[in-house]
Amino acid sequence: MLWLWILGILAVLIGLLCWTRVGVYAAFGDALTLDVKIGLFQFQVLPAKQKRTKRSKKEKKQTAEKPEKKKPAFPKPTLADIQDAVRTLAPPLKRALGRIGRDIRIDPLRLSLTVGGGEDPAAAAQLYGYLHAGVWTAMPVLEKLMDIPDPAIHIGVDFTAEATALEGEAGLTARVGTLLAAALGVGVPALRWFLRYRKKQEKPAQAPEHAAA
Repeated sequence: MLWLWILGILAVLIGLLCWTRVGVYAAFGDALTLDVKIGLFQFQVLPAKQKRTKRSKKEKKQTAEKPEKKKPAFPKPTLADIQDAVRTLAPPLKRALGRIGRDIRIDPLRLSLTVGGGEDPAAAAQLYGYLHAGVWTAMPVLEKLMDIPDPAIHIGVDFTAEATALEGEAGLTARVGTLLAAALGVGVPALRWFLRYRKKQEKPAQAPEHAAA
């Protein structure tokens, strides 16, 4: 009978976990701020609090002399990559949100995206058109599938700016069980797209080696 009690307690704990509401709040622009909410508790994740540690003069000297290693930048997706991601992920995401979407709440949602067109104005204008059409096509659908009480999204283009700028804030909350169900529905297609994208990015780097051989 003991194992029945153990199974019962585990079932209750799993049920409580699945009903626990969790969420994230992010504010981005010049700096990124990220808070995580679990039930009644909220924690700041970014910017991380720096721990002050006393270091000897020798350690400080070694740190100053050691050159910093630059981390390899994540390859920037092209317009074709974004279109491929939308075609791959939109159907499973819509199915998943159709089942559990109303339990997901996005509030606030304030985004301002300015496409930089200083380097390639034609490509920037094309990207602006796709983004503008994509947002205003997708948002009415998402508002029906999820709880988004007051969205505010602005997309613009600046032909004098070199880089694309994004600023705003967004908060998302949902039950753990809802997120698990959504992850099961979208996770596998998302992983397939990511692996395909990484493989495509590695091909140009491998081409010179084959040519030299």
